[in-house]
Amino acid sequence: MTDYRQNLNENLAVDAVARIKKGGARAFKAGGLWIYDNEIERVDGSFEDGDILAVEDFDGYFLGWGFINRASKICIRMLSRKKEQKITPAFLEARVRASWEYRKKVIDTSSCRVIFGEADFLPGITVDKYEDVLVVESLALGIDRLKPIILSALTQVLSEDGIRVRGIYERSDAKVRDKEGLPRTKGFIGDPFDPLVPITENGVRYIVDVENGQKTGFFLDQKENRHAIAKLCAGARVLDCFTHTGSFGLNAALAGAAEVTSVDASDLAIEQAGQNAALNGFVPAGQNAALNGFVPAGQNAALNGFVPAGQGCPGIPAQNAASAAQKEINVSPDTEWLVNEAGTRLKYLCADIFDLLPSLQKQGELYDVVILDPPAFTKSRNSVKAAVRGYREINQRGLRLVRDGGFLATCSCSHFMDPDLFRDTIAQAAKDARKRLRQVEFRTQAPDHPILWASEESYYLKFYIFQVLEEK
Repeated sequence: MTDYRQNLNENLAVDAVARIKKGGARAFKAGGLWIYDNEIERVDGSFEDGDILAVEDFDGYFLGWGFINRASKICIRMLSRKKEQKITPAFLEARVRASWEYRKKVIDTSSCRVIFGEADFLPGITVDKYEDVLVVESLALGIDRLKPIILSALTQVLSEDGIRVRGIYERSDAKVRDKEGLPRTKGFIGDPFDPLVPITENGVRYIVDVENGQKTGFFLDQKENRHAIAKLCAGARVLDCFTHTGSFGLNAALAGAAEVTSVDASDLAIEQAGQNAALNGFVPAGQNAALNGFVPAGQNAALNGFVPAGQGCPGIPAQNAASAAQKEINVSPDTEWLVNEAGTRLKYLCADIFDLLPSLQKQGELYDVVILDPPAFTKSRNSVKAAVRGYREINQRGLRLVRDGGFLATCSCSHFMDPDLFRDTIAQAAKDARKRLRQVEFRTQAPDHPILWASEESYYLKFYIFQVLEEK
């Protein structure tokens, strides 16, 4: 890895200046970090895309230092507003150190996001820490060039707190890299290691697949929201929708729920969720002896998180809310349950939520807690209307499955589904379902994913907990 400390004070900027059009750089002047391609009048001096250069307003007023990429609509991402600030390895180390010191104050750092792009004033890069493994995602050309220094600095900063980084994996395979003219890439940075990383969060054990899991392998941003639903779940019947690798359902189960049904459209996600359940002491019902360490010959693998291939998953494909022809799904009471020592029952279904929810309603099912944690239904402004329809439908269907006085936890992780629109969409869903909502909590992403005001892209997760009431 780059030994950045040999040249700590090397100036990484080139001798070039980007000139802004009159009236341009409005988002930046309002506190953001982005300058768009149509706001730039010209660039004076010699430079290459990815270089760090000075930025001046139309009248020569100094605005800051940033890195440029003419292939991107976000043409310049700013690093500093201070004219006297040199962009050096020491500067980058200071930014990394500030990011880590912030996390130490606000969250359990055993597994957390240690760098969150623009919100940590390191635009275009995120780094997640899973125990002693780092996973990096780089989304911009300029930060790609600075990535070796940033990772080396982070490794050094962590070592000062006694944390020895075992390995680094890159997950720069998002589609958004296409907009930067960058190839999608993933793989080990440095020596290879086992990419299945065990972590513990809120007392729940998981295996994080940093190589093939979604995003960087796990959704750390919901850490405190998962903990928030635990107090509602003691003795409850819980429906956990879009369970992914089982995190909300396992938090509910270990909080003492009577029974939890967790659902996802991905058979791989259901398989991984089942493995995580085994890590937390759940075994097939009727095998209670296994809870005391006695298992039939050949089933020792189950205690280590392995389940029979295809078990419990009919393989129903995911469907788009706008195009899915609803199918009735019969949820048989004979579906295999898993149990733990406390007697909590847990089962996993592989099904499309848009088909499952109306089927459950038709079968007369009611739950004390319904959890809706869908993927982003929109990743652009162009598809917001379709996303609104999707969010309204799942919330309406979910509300109809909550018994009077029960609770709904619902969220959106799409930046383009702004807070007001999401609130209004839930309100319309409640009206359609003829339910009254009593707000318990409104939450956002965990504090290791800080929201930088005036940097809208850093605010994306909206999370509500409601008590659901019949008309009184």
